[in-house]
Formats: sequence, C-alpha cells, structure tokens
Amino acid sequence: AVRENPMTFVAFRGKIKRIICIAPSMTFCHKPYPIDKGKEDSAMNEFKGSSKYVVSEDLLRIVNISIALQKPLLIKGEPGTGKTMLADAIAEALGKKLIIWNIKSTTKAQDGLYVYDTVQRLYDSQFGGEGVDDIKKYIKLGKLGEAFSADEQVILLIDEIDKADLEFPNDLLWELDKMEFYIPETKETIAAKQRPIVIITSNAEKELPDAFLRRCIFHYIAFPSQDMMADIVHAHYNNIEDHLLEMAMKAFYQIRDLPTVAKKPSTSELLDWLQALRLGGVDPDKIENELPYAGILLKKNEDLTAVKNAKNLSLIHISEPTRL
Repeated sequence: AVRENPMTFVAFRGKIKRIICIAPSMTFCHKPYPIDKGKEDSAMNEFKGSSKYVVSEDLLRIVNISIALQKPLLIKGEPGTGKTMLADAIAEALGKKLIIWNIKSTTKAQDGLYVYDTVQRLYDSQFGGEGVDDIKKYIKLGKLGEAFSADEQVILLIDEIDKADLEFPNDLLWELDKMEFYIPETKETIAAKQRPIVIITSNAEKELPDAFLRRCIFHYIAFPSQDMMADIVHAHYNNIEDHLLEMAMKAFYQIRDLPTVAKKPSTSELLDWLQALRLGGVDPDKIENELPYAGILLKKNEDLTAVKNAKNLSLIHISEPTRL
C-alpha cells in the first residue's frame, strides 16, 4: 500500500521501511520515522517566495524540505545576503506570525525559555503585593516559550546564533528536538501546541557543535550573481533607471572583486547606495570614475584607499555631489 501527500511518499510493508521526500527536481532520503498529522500539515506549508524577497531555486527547495521534515533550517552566508530577511519572507508568504530571538554575546539558552522574576516577587512580599504565593505570576516566557505556547504555528527566527558562547547551541538541543521544556519552579512542562518553523542564522563567526549541526538542515546563501542582484534591486525599486542600475552594478561588483578590499559591500549597502544616487541626481556615466557617496559602500579607510589605488577601476577620485 502507498499513502501520499503533496510532499511525502511513505512505503509500507507491515511497518515503515523508508521515507522519501520529494521537492521539484530533488529527492531527499531520510532515516525511518513515523509521520504524524503535524508533519502532514507542515508539508502543505509550501514556500514560494515573496514579493520583496528574491529566492534561488536551491534555497526554495531546502526551505520546503525543512518545513516538511520539521527540522530547524540553519542558514549561513556573509552579512547582507538576506539571511534574516528570509524568515520574514517565509512568515509573509505563509501568513504566519514571526517571533525573533536576537542573540547577543551575553545571551543564554535559558533566556529563550523563561525568566523567573525573583526580584519582583521579593519586592511584592516586602510591600504587601497580592498573589506572592502564585509563582506563575512571576514566570515570563522567552521567545522560544512564546513560540511553543502559540495557538497557531509561528515562524521562530534565532538570529545570529554564533554570537553566543560555544555551549549555547548545545543547551538548546533537547528543546529544539523535543519541542518542550520543564519549569521546575511551577513543576510544569511547556510543550509546543503547534511545532514552530525554526530558522537559525549564522555569520560563521564561530564553529557550531557537531551535535547541534546534526539536528539541523543546512544551507549556505552565496552572494547573488549580477542577474539575481538585478532582480533583487527591481523587487525594491521597480522603476529604477536601467542605465543607472547598469553603471552602479558595474562599479559595485568591481569593488567586491578587489582582493585588497577587506569589508566587501553587501546587498543592503548596494540598495542604500542606489537610493542615494537617485536622490542625488547623479549622472550614471560618472559613477565608475567618481564613485559618489562611497561611504555608503566602504566603511573603512583602508578600503577607501584600496579603491582609490585600484588601476583596473580607473577611480580618479571619490567625490560627494553637492545636490540632494
């Protein structure tokens, strides 16, 4: 017998033998595990991109595979390649709420689960506050707890996980695997009502533990080609002048190709630069030689000097147009 849905084919012979998940032009094999109703519902959440986010075919497929398998999607790539915006695009396309957990160097895994406000409880006990014996009153759920408690499925973005200490990913293994955690103060278990779609981003500042990586589906967002970059620009500025875009893109990619430029400009910086060029009324034919508003693209003195000295770019000087 064969049971099928749009994303999953399950072969039976007394018990499940294997599972094969199909995406367009792609076959993915996974070790045996039973499919529950939640997985079938997740398979129907097909991401097809959004109006403001241009997505490659490879990324589109891997997003849908991670949704179907209900596994966290770990996205790596250099800054400015749209890692964080991907979660927002998925939320928009699927009509789901986005919960963002911004990770800092001081963030602990416990922060994402819950916080027990002992200070407030002590204050209330000293000054006659009501409900001091009700510990639940002083338990505040973190972002992971919010995602688990949501009545409807949400998108959970764990942004820049590599900023935290090395043990941070390992401290989340159980919670991300079992989708639940225990609060000893109230002796209750918080389990996900609807398993969230988890997107995790990393700038590769630190290596992540192998045990954590095994539980994720991984994708690296390569920097966009010129053709794809043009699509991205048109998604944000649909009426941009073709000649302006052509000359700006030419200078932009020449700068990125310079080996002496340490901090290469990103997609977001190109978009800001194009907007400045439009507002400043810059002649497109002067962009390559003069590189107006260079400070939008280049953020280090060494990089500005490197561009000035690059003979293959013929950059005579870096000027700032006076009219805005």
